[in-house]
Amino acid sequence: MNPREKILAIAVGGIVVVFAGGFGLKALWTKPLKEIDKKTAVLREKLDKLKAERRTYFEAEDLVKRYTQRMFADEVDQASAKSGELLTKTILQCGLPEMDFTRLPAGPRRISGAIEIGWSVQGEGKLRQILDLLFLLQETPYLHRIDNLVLSPGESPTDVHAGFRFLTLVLAPAPVVDLIELKPKYTLESSERLILDGIVKRDLLRPYIKRMLVPAPGTRPAQPGTPVSPGIAPGPESFKIVSLSEWMGQPEVHVRDLTNQRTMQYRIGDSLAGGVIVLVDYRPMPTPGNEGLQSFSRVILRIGSEYFAIERGKTFADKYKLAAAQLPEQLAKVVK
Repeated sequence: MNPREKILAIAVGGIVVVFAGGFGLKALWTKPLKEIDKKTAVLREKLDKLKAERRTYFEAEDLVKRYTQRMFADEVDQASAKSGELLTKTILQCGLPEMDFTRLPAGPRRISGAIEIGWSVQGEGKLRQILDLLFLLQETPYLHRIDNLVLSPGESPTDVHAGFRFLTLVLAPAPVVDLIELKPKYTLESSERLILDGIVKRDLLRPYIKRMLVPAPGTRPAQPGTPVSPGIAPGPESFKIVSLSEWMGQPEVHVRDLTNQRTMQYRIGDSLAGGVIVLVDYRPMPTPGNEGLQSFSRVILRIGSEYFAIERGKTFADKYKLAAAQLPEQLAKVVK
């Protein structure tokens, strides 16, 4: 090999060494950099999740604070008293007689982060007044919910019976917030209320009234008050439980005689529907024959050694026997 060939071989060898060293150095530096990039991407993803959780937390905190500002009070007793006061004022505002509406405490019931309290309300009035009451309660700015609403024909053909629960929450613990003045958004003169007048016009709950027959010419019409079927005693379907309210701590049973159009009052120990009144039960229970609806009161009778019940709004003909599992605690102990 001549000197020129040696120089060329050395040059080629040097170039190969340089390229090999370059690739080695590149691999040596690139691998740590790739690992750093992967860790950076993981950390960036975690950071984005933390930012999203932080944003969600503050949004939830703002929502809870807005709910807190709409509470009746931050104490259960105060919230119960103020919500009951609102119910009474609204009933009177709608022109309904306060004494015709029973208000029984519902709860307290502890749920996640709050305590649910409220009132079970039952009463009768004109359809327009009942709609006014429900509209004002639904649109009140205070934190609330209307639950288990049931409308049915009332004692009078022009009246409607309403039963529902007016519920509210007391957050526990409640965050510290600045108090704001709560004012109703709508009134009874608002267009939103006038939309409901279509319900009043339809009057779907009005009972059927048979058309009066016009007497034939030359016949004498029957005089008012003349009994249609003299000598026939009214059946159990002619007596309806219209109210199971309390007066001065004592339950009262009001029965409407649909034949003679008069209302009678009974108390515990009185005879009624072939038995003796032993209790007025205010437990929420499924309505017999329509278990999807809740019934909130019934009168319990003892006939012999057995117990029967009649739901509020039902007649004596709807009396049904109570199984042992259906008896309230105080009667179940007596039976045992």
